[in-house]
Amino acid sequence: MGFGIIKIVGKKMEFIQMNELLLQKYDDHYLKLKLIFERTLELIDTFKPDEIAIEAPFFGKNVQSMLKLGRAQGVAMAAGLSREIPITEYLPKKIKMAITGNGNASKEQVALMLKSLLNLKTLPKNLDATDGLAAAVCHFYNAGKITQGKNYSGWGAFVKQNPKKIN
Repeated sequence: MGFGIIKIVGKKMEFIQMNELLLQKYDDHYLKLKLIFERTLELIDTFKPDEIAIEAPFFGKNVQSMLKLGRAQGVAMAAGLSREIPITEYLPKKIKMAITGNGNASKEQVALMLKSLLNLKTLPKNLDATDGLAAAVCHFYNAGKITQGKNYSGWGAFVKQNPKKIN
């Protein structure tokens, strides 16, 4: 799970941090979900974000991978919602379009554009971190605009906007 943090000062963004949560060494999927939740809360409590942007689930060929990804995204969202932070989801193509101008850009193209936009000295080996940063930058570019992403200001808003997801 990659993440990126930017600070908005006036109408400019400043790079704060990007990294990833390395979970490959854990076999237990439920432990991975717990670690995602705890790390997300730790980031929230440390950096006190006003908003969270997340990449929306996308459809892939492997149903099991898609299910695991959706669960991980849900846990990260739950952490934000537990702190009452508004969350906006962006489709991967929308994020790529916002960063590079091409919705079909590669991870490498997105990373290089972020390096240029934020004057980064280096890029991480694994580009999951730049994916997280790209979601934050996309959100900055879309501030105040109507988006196709979904916004949730808390659990009540999530339940109200997603009645079919609640059993």
